[in-house]
Amino acid sequence: MKISLRSICCRRWLTSGLLCIIIAATANAQSISWPERPIRFVVPYTPGGGTDVVSRNLTHKIARNTEWTLVVENKPGAGGNIGLDIVAKARPDGYTLGMGQTSNLAINPAVLPAMPFNVDKDIIPVALIADVPMILVVRAESPYKTLDNLITAAKSKNAGIKQGVAGLGTVGHLAGEMLSLQAGYKVLIVPYKGASPALADLMGGQTDFMFATPQGLMPLIEAGKLRALAVTSAKRLSLLSDIPTLSESGFENFVATDWKVVIAPANTDEAILNKLNEVINNALHNPELIKQLESEGSTPMGGSVQEAKRYVKDQQNQWAQLIQRAHLSF
Repeated sequence: MKISLRSICCRRWLTSGLLCIIIAATANAQSISWPERPIRFVVPYTPGGGTDVVSRNLTHKIARNTEWTLVVENKPGAGGNIGLDIVAKARPDGYTLGMGQTSNLAINPAVLPAMPFNVDKDIIPVALIADVPMILVVRAESPYKTLDNLITAAKSKNAGIKQGVAGLGTVGHLAGEMLSLQAGYKVLIVPYKGASPALADLMGGQTDFMFATPQGLMPLIEAGKLRALAVTSAKRLSLLSDIPTLSESGFENFVATDWKVVIAPANTDEAILNKLNEVINNALHNPELIKQLESEGSTPMGGSVQEAKRYVKDQQNQWAQLIQRAHLSF
């Protein structure tokens, strides 16, 4: 019996094709069966902070919608790098996720001489969650009633103006550096280990102004202990509709926000990423979560995996350019 070369090739092609179909079907079945156990969700900051609160509210809504089990773990330290390094080095099986944000994904890579992980190679953005602007505040008794008052004083060599920051390399710190570049002044930067001690010294008169998020500032503004002068969002905040944006105040296209994004280890299966993205976007449409985010000045974001990747990359480039222009090093 003669077997032609063409026949042999055909059989090999069929066998190879069948094998590919089996492999694809197996992979698809594995993706469909995920998750089969609890998902670890790493928050790279302490319990009770803004990132922690958003993470817990988000995972709660996801769990309620899907009946998945998500376990939030707080792993603070090194500006968020410790927690995100855990995610970066985890198995890419969809069972370890984390909450990244502006400082640890876009700012840290540009200012730290050595990162424990490579943002571009070791992690992948899954879905954008929300962004929150900074509010520029002074103490209630401050002589600076307006942004112009503050900038005029900052330009005076004898004023000795001090900006308090919750930490070097934070969005609040770099928002101040951005304003100083555009307005043409220099002030003394006073770093603290968190927003609470920075605010305490601001109200005590040890510093003159600072940028911080609405979550920590609104109770003090409403109590008459702080005065808001401007916000760093593209549009005014509904919480402070009478306070102008910096763009409105003469600093065109001035936007500096603290955004949050769910991340996974690089090489996580695309089907898992897409499923995660789907359930996160569903959670972000929950009226309770929307209300919670907006009540603290945040704007829900959402979008596809590809949109999250592009956004994070764009933000990395923008902050790196600012850091280079300002000649910052920590």
